[in-house]
Amino acid sequence: MSGANINAVFYADAYHPIQAGSIDGTDTLPHDNGVYRAVLCSAAGLYDPLGDPKVTGDPYCTVFVGRLSRLTDEETLRKAMSKYGRVKSLRLVRHIVTGGSCGYAFVEFETEREMRRAYEDAHHSLIDDSEVIVDYYRQHLMPGWIPRRLGGGLGGKKESGQLRFGGRERPFRAPLRPIPYADLEKLGIPPPPEGKYMPRFQVPPPPRRRSNHADMESSPTRQIRSRDNEESSRWRNRRSADRDDSPRNHHKHREHSRQHKRRSTSRDDSSQFID
Repeated sequence: MSGANINAVFYADAYHPIQAGSIDGTDTLPHDNGVYRAVLCSAAGLYDPLGDPKVTGDPYCTVFVGRLSRLTDEETLRKAMSKYGRVKSLRLVRHIVTGGSCGYAFVEFETEREMRRAYEDAHHSLIDDSEVIVDYYRQHLMPGWIPRRLGGGLGGKKESGQLRFGGRERPFRAPLRPIPYADLEKLGIPPPPEGKYMPRFQVPPPPRRRSNHADMESSPTRQIRSRDNEESSRWRNRRSADRDDSPRNHHKHREHSRQHKRRSTSRDDSSQFID
């Protein structure tokens, strides 16, 4: 790789525990016990991202806020995140026994636009003198997701000994060594996107909601257009009916009837001579 691309990075679209443990996304063996535990959990299907009853709301309007001060409460967090939009709901995760803050939360906004504003602008902001990280809601939006408590997750600090790459805080580095395509394919690990790397300072976009045909049919714009088309059709029908009822059309209709009657009489008179 050239020196110009030494800071090139890429991000994971889907989660694979072995890849998440690799700084360049090309490792094919788990390098710590946490990764090995996450691989077993993924293979056995022990984690259901949709099985948490506490998880509610629209994932496309929700951000994850991490590295919060243990002193930050719901009111302080709501006030801080309200700078970026209207907060619809907020869940500060607390220890099930002590009730103390676990240092991370999920904040749902009223719209995707407000969520994206918080995603871009609140990252590395200060809340109660702690520099927080902000990411999209990977539990529901990232295929194959395994949480930190099961050996997965993303990010982390060197002191923990369990760094996870591919996320916003610690993206994959563009590989400096040959990429083992065959081995990655056997494990189901997507290879690095050669030629499509991003600069480190560029903000990776969060997933966008996929609009389907049903959503388009039920959208307000589509309904307004449908009503407009119906009204235009009724207007054209009325214009056509008005033209048919005009005196000129009645006169033409009477002339046509007289001509048709004369032709019928002529045919009847001629038929008498055929016999």
